[in-house]
Amino acid sequence: MSTPLVTMRDIHKAFGPVKVLEGVDFELLPGEVHALMGENGAGKSTLMKILTGIYAPDSGTVEVDGRPATIATPADAEKNGIAIIHQELNLIPALTIADNLFLGREIQRFGLLDHRAMTKRALEWLARVGMERLDPGTKIERLSVGQQQMVEIARALGQNARVLIMDEPTAALTEHETNVLFRLIRDLRDQGTGIVYVSHRMEEIFALCDRISILRDGKFVGTRPVPGLAFDEVVKMMVGRTLDARFPTRTPNIGAVRLKVEHVTGGIVQDVSFELHAGEVLGVAGLLGAGRTEMARLLFGLDKLQSGQVTLDGKAITPKSPNEAIHAGFGFVTEDRKAQGLVLDMSLRENVSLPRVPAHAGLVDRPAEKTQTRGLMDALKIRARDSEIDVRALSGGNQQKVVLAKWLALKPRVLILDEPTRGVDVGGKAEIYHIINQLAEQGVAILMISSELPEVLAMSDRILVMHEGRATGLLDAHGATQEAVMTAATGGK
Repeated sequence: MSTPLVTMRDIHKAFGPVKVLEGVDFELLPGEVHALMGENGAGKSTLMKILTGIYAPDSGTVEVDGRPATIATPADAEKNGIAIIHQELNLIPALTIADNLFLGREIQRFGLLDHRAMTKRALEWLARVGMERLDPGTKIERLSVGQQQMVEIARALGQNARVLIMDEPTAALTEHETNVLFRLIRDLRDQGTGIVYVSHRMEEIFALCDRISILRDGKFVGTRPVPGLAFDEVVKMMVGRTLDARFPTRTPNIGAVRLKVEHVTGGIVQDVSFELHAGEVLGVAGLLGAGRTEMARLLFGLDKLQSGQVTLDGKAITPKSPNEAIHAGFGFVTEDRKAQGLVLDMSLRENVSLPRVPAHAGLVDRPAEKTQTRGLMDALKIRARDSEIDVRALSGGNQQKVVLAKWLALKPRVLILDEPTRGVDVGGKAEIYHIINQLAEQGVAILMISSELPEVLAMSDRILVMHEGRATGLLDAHGATQEAVMTAATGGK
């Protein structure tokens, strides 16, 4: 067996009284894709931050190539050939590709920047990740998320990284970009690069990874080879129990038409019509750029409607602002919870109260606000020591539940969910699915946008499929297949 690229032994880390890692072991071999899994808050990110010099362990050892290594800073990690591609990409949008690739290590000649040399080297690095068609002089802000990700990987490979950590790398990629990324990962594996793959997407783990290590509540549960491993065994290792079913069964109780959308047009959205009933979950499927989020933004008054009509419970409404939409009875869980769904420097309580603060005689009713927040924390199983904790300190799954809680406090008639389980672990997903089912049973009409086809098929009553801004299919979810959805999503009949 070859010498491991990285060995972490008996790693401990606490923040104040909270123990985040307790005696964790991890090993990465040359030329392997090693999945690191666990529920949100299990300690995955903390372990990788220790490996990349962002945090120092309280105790434990790290070895690189079989030799003890001290990784106290990100620069130490870079010297040891370790690089990380964060879920929130660390590129500067206003600078060019070449500027980003050489940030902090610019090539100089006679004391001046050697742009020609940097452009030449940038083309070589981009070619390594299959992006040779990109002009190094293009500004980052003009690239798709997938292209930006490839630039990040090119930058890491330019640092001669032999260990590449990828955190939820496909969360915002199209299917085509995901396929390109997978090809690159397999090529890097064949060249001897070790890749740590952090993801909640089980299908990707089973398709791509050689081994899987699992953390639960800050402790190391075990490492298993992926071939021959059962989905249920992974879930049991992650959550300490078997999930009764990946998707809960639901008995639809569909009522009258609640939302009627007729010939809605605006931005890339062209002539979209559909009906949504009380108690119904209408899934919205399509590839990235199909116009799904743009349609939701039109309905919620975030973007201007050029033409068409929206009717809610028989009354014509055209929200011109989110405030009008909220008063009409809409709620909107956006796909980017950190940038659009939460105020990270405010407390959990303050975030939950944002859409409408409980008030009495014109003053904030603090006891009522705290009671409301505690009730929602219990109902949604939000795991936090109290409601005054900064929402930034919560795990991704708990942050997502806070965004949900914010809208449930308003008791909406129509709830738009845009990628409601993105970046949420398998246990957290199951809890969010139960919440969706409970809301539907209470008569809330739910419009659920998702890029995960199994989720759309399992959680929806009907599926609206979009392609290039138009509705290309409306399917009964109970008889629909992934093939039928993908055919409509790519413009086929």
